[in-house]
Amino acid sequence: MNTLDSSRLADLLARLHRDAQASDREHLEAMMVAFDGQGGPEQMVADILAEERADYRAIYHGYADNFLAVSPEYGRFIYAIARACKATLIVEFGTSMGISTIYLAAALRDNGGGHLIGSEMEPAKVARARANLDAAGLADLVDIRAGDALDTLQHVGGEIDLLLVDGAFSLYLPVLKLVEPWLKPGAVILGENAFEPGYQAYVRDPANGYVSFALPDEGRGNEFTVKVS
Repeated sequence: MNTLDSSRLADLLARLHRDAQASDREHLEAMMVAFDGQGGPEQMVADILAEERADYRAIYHGYADNFLAVSPEYGRFIYAIARACKATLIVEFGTSMGISTIYLAAALRDNGGGHLIGSEMEPAKVARARANLDAAGLADLVDIRAGDALDTLQHVGGEIDLLLVDGAFSLYLPVLKLVEPWLKPGAVILGENAFEPGYQAYVRDPANGYVSFALPDEGRGNEFTVKVS
């Protein structure tokens, strides 16, 4: 049995996903209204990016009590990818309450060990994520850095096998470029809700050394990218 399917993690993740669903229900309903509204998803994304570019710290401070978590299906996907690439160094932009972190740290445990560097702006979320990692028995594998990822991820201490970007949409490309020098050949970059056009254009341009495509995921905007040169 792998770590992810142990009763300890299965029970914890089931509870956290229930909590996330309850916490984020109103937010997700509002997103769906905007998604289906005048201008469609393109306008929704443009509005979000405009608000973030005005003050992304204030926007995400407003989400301090929201999980904004990955789905259980995406969680198992990122676990599988981390196992497949035998990741030993993972960087995560946007730790939130630590649900995705648990999936990735479980993969590190089953890979034989490693290190995950997470970054989260909201201090309350950092505290809750650390508590959840403690409950999962995975805290020894994870360093959650509190603050703006453009500061906290300037030094990662080695070659990155897997990067998960799942924070403020407008920072996806700046964060990628920040850690790009440490991405090893073959590194996987997972962009969750990677709607930002500049990010998509960058990773889909072969001149930048990536192969990238959108995952078939019913409009969640998940991008799968591999560094090939």
